[in-house]
Amino acid sequence: MKIFKFGGASVRDAAGVRNLASILQSYAGQSVGVVISAMGKTTNALETVVDSYWAANTSEALDRWTLIENNHLTVSADLGLSAQEIAPVQTHLDHVRSLLQTPPVGSYDQVYDQLVSTGEILSTQLVTAYLLQQGLPARWTDARQLIRTDATFREGRVDWTVTEQQVRAAVNTAHGESSILITQGFIGSTHTGETTTLGREGSDYTAAILAYCLDAQDVTIWKDVPGVLNADPKYFDDTVLLTALTYQDATELAYYGATVIHPKTIKPLQNKGIPLYVRSFLQPTQPGTVVGVADVPTPVASFIFKVNQWLISLHPTDFSFITEDNLSLIFGEVAAAGLKINLMQQTALNFSFVVDNRPDRIETLFTALRPHFRVNYNEGLELITIRYYNQATIDRVLIGKTLLLEQKSRTTVQLVVREKSSVG
Repeated sequence: MKIFKFGGASVRDAAGVRNLASILQSYAGQSVGVVISAMGKTTNALETVVDSYWAANTSEALDRWTLIENNHLTVSADLGLSAQEIAPVQTHLDHVRSLLQTPPVGSYDQVYDQLVSTGEILSTQLVTAYLLQQGLPARWTDARQLIRTDATFREGRVDWTVTEQQVRAAVNTAHGESSILITQGFIGSTHTGETTTLGREGSDYTAAILAYCLDAQDVTIWKDVPGVLNADPKYFDDTVLLTALTYQDATELAYYGATVIHPKTIKPLQNKGIPLYVRSFLQPTQPGTVVGVADVPTPVASFIFKVNQWLISLHPTDFSFITEDNLSLIFGEVAAAGLKINLMQQTALNFSFVVDNRPDRIETLFTALRPHFRVNYNEGLELITIRYYNQATIDRVLIGKTLLLEQKSRTTVQLVVREKSSVG
């Protein structure tokens, strides 16, 4: 079986859904598992619904939900789908509307997963309806019946044993009924049936999970770019397509923040030697990038830019050194606050680290750390990572920047910078 993943950009409108169907048509007769994200910016829109609902602002939550509802109904109309064909979509829309008129149950993160997951449910129901209308042998499958996780809401940890059993059972049930299995990215459920999500942008990870469980032939992530580029075109005009990457290089690039591949995607595929392709849904005949076939690194300098970063520096209040006890406390509180360290650096009296801009979580962290450390910070910074760097590449990205922190390994350099114009 081949595993395909289509992101939100590929199904953002009726033209995108038609294009997806065209791509699947070209694989007629083959067994394909298709993982689909929420349409366009639906996840962002659903997050605003969650905030209104949690704040008990029912009218605002319903108004925001209506926009999402109308968008899906507009796309279904543009696709020429009848009311009967989109009955599952309408049922789910009605379910969410009713839910929003009842009080939230559980923690914020539980409510978040319950509501935000509806984006994937709706997109896959709509796509399945269109594929069936076009005569393609599609079968909708609920990912919550496939992916078993623990109860870590918004960052569910996969139970691989149960998940593999459930995935294989679902595929065996579908055998002979259809050759296209449609399911949702990003979502799973606990053993008690509570909906969980796998972390923001987790649909790539879902594709890797399914591939691992099924010993898939390969995985293809369909994107709106020609493959993995050595830099984001928003920052560089002369980007280079990386036609082949080792698993290690792909993992490193994803870990440091390259948005083309989700960081958790590579390891399950590497463990079973399953190739990963990153290809353009706009140019589906082009080969794109293949991950895992290359035996040696391709030393083309790659640039990753993470904006809106916080640089936090801690100094023990008792004037002691940064010891293992201090580090254990720091890492424990960072994890408890739900933050991820993007870079860290230690001296005898100081521990510095960089995190994404999450003001609420950062304030929670500061509250926990201030009894033990003097806390200094800078916000609004940029973290630049260069893999396979040289001095010329460093000089290139530092034009107009003030360097606050630098960290080098043999292959990778990370630079924390701010615009010179922002210096008072």
